[in-house]
Amino acid sequence: MRMRCCLVHSVAALGLLVGCVAQEVRVPHSVVADEDASISTSGTGKATFYLVGPGISRRSDVNLGHEINLAGEELQHAGEYFALLCSSDCQSASFFVVAAKPSSLTFLVHPSRVPVAQGDGVSGVALPFDQFQNFVLAPEFVNFQLTAKNGSLWSRSVPTKEGVAWFRTASGRSAGALQVRASLNDVSTLRAVEQVASDPCHLRITGQRNAKGILLQTEPIHDCAGNPVPDGTIVTFTASAGNGKSTVDAPIKQGVARAEIIAPGAVTISAASGVVMGNELRIGGR
Repeated sequence: MRMRCCLVHSVAALGLLVGCVAQEVRVPHSVVADEDASISTSGTGKATFYLVGPGISRRSDVNLGHEINLAGEELQHAGEYFALLCSSDCQSASFFVVAAKPSSLTFLVHPSRVPVAQGDGVSGVALPFDQFQNFVLAPEFVNFQLTAKNGSLWSRSVPTKEGVAWFRTASGRSAGALQVRASLNDVSTLRAVEQVASDPCHLRITGQRNAKGILLQTEPIHDCAGNPVPDGTIVTFTASAGNGKSTVDAPIKQGVARAEIIAPGAVTISAASGVVMGNELRIGGR
C-alpha cells in the first residue's frame, strides 16, 4: 500500500512537470494594423498574460489551452510586439504589426520657383502613411504628374522603395503655375511650383544722342522660350571710349530697360544681363 502511494505521488509530480513543459504560446507572424488577432496557448490551468508593444502595455488572467483574443484597437501602431505567458514558468514570443493600406501621402516638391526649360529642375518625394500614421513600407506604386496651362507635361508611375517614391524631371517651357500631383489609389496630393522666365535671350539695344548724352533702350526682353523676363531683372549698359569705360545698371520695367550715359565723344556701347551679351552700338561724337 505504501509503495502504491509513492507511485501515485510520483505520477502526479511527473504530470505537473509535463504540464510545465507543455505550456506554450504561439503568435501570428504578422498582423495588419487595427485588425483583430489571436494567440494560441497550450497546457492547463491559470496563467497571466502580458502584451507589450508600441503604445500598449496589457496584463490579464487567462486559461491555458484557450486562445487569447487581441482587439484591433490594441494593435494600431506598427512595430514589434511581445507576448509573455506566465504560470509556473514564463514563455514569450514576438510578432510584428504592419501598416494598413495607405490613406495619406506626405508629398514634398522642390523648388517653389524654377526657371523654364531647366533640365532636372523639378524634383519630388512621396511617403505613404495609413490612417494611424504608420509609415507604409510595403511596395506601392505612386503616380506623379506635372501639368501646366498648356496640358500635361510629364507623368510616371514609380514604385516605392522602403516606403519612398521620388522623381526628378525638367521644368516646362512656359512661365506660370506648374501643378505637381502625387496619387496612390484613391489618395491624391497636389503641390504648385511657379515657373519663371529663364535668362534673357537675343538681347538687343538701340540708342540716340540727346541734349544730355546718349539715351539707351532695349527691345522687349524675353528668354529663349519666348517668355517675358520679369521686371526688376538688371541690364548693364557699358560705354567704351578711348579714355576708359563707364557703366550703368538699369532694371527692366514693363519689359524693357532704359538708361542714359554721358559720353560726348565717339563710343561703343554694349549691354549684358547675366551671362547674355547683346549687340554693340557705335555712336559718334557730337
